[in-house]
Amino acid sequence: MAAAVVLSTSDQLRQLEDARKLVLSDANYYGAVVAGILPIVTQSDAVELRRWGAEFIAEAVSTPAVPIRAKEDLCLKTLETLKRLVEERNLDIFVLKSVIMAAASVYPLLVRWIITNPHDRESWETMVSIKANILRIWDDAAPPLRICCVKFAQRVVLAQTVSNGTEQKNSGLDVSLSMIPPNHALLDHRYLEAEATGLLDRMLGTLQDNSSDALLVDATLNTLSILVRTRPNTSNRVLNAVLNFNPLKLANSPMTPKSRVYVKSMEKTTRMLLIHLAKRDPHNPMTGRIQQHVERLMRSRSEIFDEATRKRALIDPAAAAANNAKRQRVEPLAAPRLEIKPLSPGTHSLKDVFVITSNAGLRGFDATQIPAALAARISVTTLATLNPDLLNQAIAGIRSRLTALATVAQPALLNPDTAPLDVEEDDDDYEPDYYAAEDTEQILNKLDSAPPEKPANEEPDTASALAALGTFKLPPPPSLDPESAAKVGQVAVSRVFGPLSTLGEPSARKPKAGINRLAASSYDRDSWLTVIMRLATRTTMGLEDGSSSIKAEDAGTAIDRPRVSLNDGIREMLYTYVLEDFRRRIDVAVGWLCEEWYSDQLAKRNLGENAPLHYEKWALRVVDGFLPYLTPQDKVLIRFLGEIPELSPTLLGRVKSLCRDPSTVSLALTSLLYLVMMRPPARETALDTVAAIWVEFEDAQPLAAKYLVKWRPGFIESQTAGHAGDISGAGGTSNFAVAT
Repeated sequence: MAAAVVLSTSDQLRQLEDARKLVLSDANYYGAVVAGILPIVTQSDAVELRRWGAEFIAEAVSTPAVPIRAKEDLCLKTLETLKRLVEERNLDIFVLKSVIMAAASVYPLLVRWIITNPHDRESWETMVSIKANILRIWDDAAPPLRICCVKFAQRVVLAQTVSNGTEQKNSGLDVSLSMIPPNHALLDHRYLEAEATGLLDRMLGTLQDNSSDALLVDATLNTLSILVRTRPNTSNRVLNAVLNFNPLKLANSPMTPKSRVYVKSMEKTTRMLLIHLAKRDPHNPMTGRIQQHVERLMRSRSEIFDEATRKRALIDPAAAAANNAKRQRVEPLAAPRLEIKPLSPGTHSLKDVFVITSNAGLRGFDATQIPAALAARISVTTLATLNPDLLNQAIAGIRSRLTALATVAQPALLNPDTAPLDVEEDDDDYEPDYYAAEDTEQILNKLDSAPPEKPANEEPDTASALAALGTFKLPPPPSLDPESAAKVGQVAVSRVFGPLSTLGEPSARKPKAGINRLAASSYDRDSWLTVIMRLATRTTMGLEDGSSSIKAEDAGTAIDRPRVSLNDGIREMLYTYVLEDFRRRIDVAVGWLCEEWYSDQLAKRNLGENAPLHYEKWALRVVDGFLPYLTPQDKVLIRFLGEIPELSPTLLGRVKSLCRDPSTVSLALTSLLYLVMMRPPARETALDTVAAIWVEFEDAQPLAAKYLVKWRPGFIESQTAGHAGDISGAGGTSNFAVAT
């Protein structure tokens, strides 16, 4: 031991290197060597020994030469040491860097261990403490440590998100949220997934803030590839952050050699990541957008760096000699000049008059394909930034074209000396022939053959004929009977539903804006459906008299005909629209019934108890419409009952009818149990329905009894006792009769 004390630091490092060579030749010695160097890392005063020990621990827990089970033992041995080091104040930066990298390798292995050993609470609490300390020093640490923290966060996100199963089995990266049982004693699914989402947002914050720290940006980008490839829940968020990141932001400021290297590095890393993702998944819906972004990056990089290094053009010596030795004063730039060519001879369309560009591609562009809202926005933005001189020049050019067209359109003036007598001067079709003037004899012959002129005071025959016709009046429109009005109303209703065929189904469920949201803030499918629902529920509120028929006379006999209103027509169309695909459109049914319930409440308050109500009627129709098509695996019924505003015994009685089919007993009772647990106002009604199911359906009694024992204790005993009393009473009567 005395010899060990006097060993210098260099001698100890030499011995440690020999130990490294030993484990590289035989990986079975890793456990023994790690156990021997743990005291050196925590107790030694020599920083060189502590650096070597921390680096060796990080290497031992990450090497693929050690099997998974042996690695788990190494992790359990090093946990306390890693915790003590990460909590130590003023720790050497290189030691802390190795500790964080070791923790990044240990975390998924420890999660694997805790999954199968939920009793080891102490090890998990130690790992949680290490994770909290690493995340605490993330923002304020030096750049090398921040890079290590990003790697640690990546391992945590991988371990706490759902995998797609493409990683190799028995690898350290194949630890995911899908491996954790739902009822695990230490690992809570919801907490782990929420923490992983927060860490991912923290990682992507570097890209979203367009950070100019090239080392941190490159480190973040290098950790995202495996997340996109193996964690489908994170792929869209990561890709959007990468596509919105601008690695050429520093190019907008004066470039220095250092910033030039930073920009090239970030641009290349971003481009390589996107190319790799596009090659690995060519069928991804975002592949086209990725390729466009890559081309845009390459084009921008070429414009920034290639233009800066390109040499100036060679100057002609003769032109250079002609210039004065002293640079001449530059005249101020003249105002931009817009050249508008006059129209060529011939006929022209309105487009030819107003087009001022000579670009063939722009002249052939069909502007009618642009939506009106987008065209208005472009026009307003362009007019706001347009040079007033250019606008005045364009207006003057178009005015000159219109003037030229008006001049060409005027008829040519006739020469009275050479024009024939039978042609009037305002005849547009006349084309004069230039020939010698007629002599006097020819003119007299034409005057003799002309018809006699009417006196000036004689009125024309046309005026007298028009006066005799009198005043013209249009015939009155035909009267509109109720049947014709109903048919016209049905046509109007079908036209209201017409735009739904042009608006596609939403690709993902959008988050609602809350109770204060606008009903139709955009022209999409949801907004148009909201308008239709309110047309059906609110347009004739207060105008209905509650009667369901109208009086009509047919051949002198008064008959009652069913009343057909515009609101009911829209409701019928909504009902048909929901049932066409009720699994995907159940949210439409819920929104519609919410509007019906709200309108009924307003009608009760404003019109009294005699107001016509519609909620109960249409809720029952919707339930009756989709109940026959439900399967035991459907969740539509639970969602429908949980979201509609009011539940009545009649409505829940429809759910009870599902118990006639043994395959849907579980679905009916599970839906009622959800109401008992999640909707306290409807709890008693739902329990009454469960009790009725227990009484009426023998196949449903075991499952219904399970719920009744918990939520309505004593019910089954009372029913059983009453049934037994009935049997005994019947038996006593029978015995008495026999005895008699």
